[in-house]
Amino acid sequence: MKGSGKGTQSERLKKNFGVAHLSSGDMLRKNINDRTSVGQKAAEYVSGGRLVPDEVLLTLIDHELSQTGNPNWLLDGFPRTITQAQALDELLDKSMQPLNLVINLEVPEDVILSRIMDRWVHIPSGRVYNLSYNPPQVPGRDDITGESLSKRPDDCPDVFRVRLQQHKAMTLPLLDHYGHLAVTLRGNTSDEIYPQIESEIVNRLGAVPGELATPSVTHMIAAAVARHRSQQEHLDIMQNPEGQKAHAAAAGAGS
Repeated sequence: MKGSGKGTQSERLKKNFGVAHLSSGDMLRKNINDRTSVGQKAAEYVSGGRLVPDEVLLTLIDHELSQTGNPNWLLDGFPRTITQAQALDELLDKSMQPLNLVINLEVPEDVILSRIMDRWVHIPSGRVYNLSYNPPQVPGRDDITGESLSKRPDDCPDVFRVRLQQHKAMTLPLLDHYGHLAVTLRGNTSDEIYPQIESEIVNRLGAVPGELATPSVTHMIAAAVARHRSQQEHLDIMQNPEGQKAHAAAAGAGS
């Protein structure tokens, strides 16, 4: 579910633990803009207002994982359904990258809606700004290019309510699917939630923030799911080869 702060948390993990932040939405937009073969296929569905098939998304994810050049990664925005989760399991089994941790963020609905209404996006790059806590340096302009920012058409209360109902139906089965790997963390702000996430990674994976990860040591995933209460938000799924420790590095900024 949008507005949970999942993207912001993913970028913090990228900075503090050296993981590659792989966003399924960004992958999709980039491939459509670059007119790759899979991007053109996806564009046919997007332009027709249809959902992009799972097999197309999985092709994007598989390609991105093979090309990232970073053995430490975090997938954001996928899976959202049981079918997708099962397909992702198969994909990761083939590449011998088992999941270690699933973090479900629970944020109050009114907080999420407020974030959505305050959000502006630089469409070409996918950079996201929020007037409440991450405003652009120049109002209405991207910090890097100076180009105009836009509102996503679906960033509105009516769409939010529909998506909330959809996510309520999807999240509990996903949490059941991931079983002991899943943990729910609660808070109203990213600053409240991030220390909890870091603690889970340190305790479960033996990670050390700020240390450079060595090749083939850590694999992480952050995927998105949501459910109700105070909007049970976006799953962060993190993964690490069994028996090996996660270490850390520094990188990027976020949405």
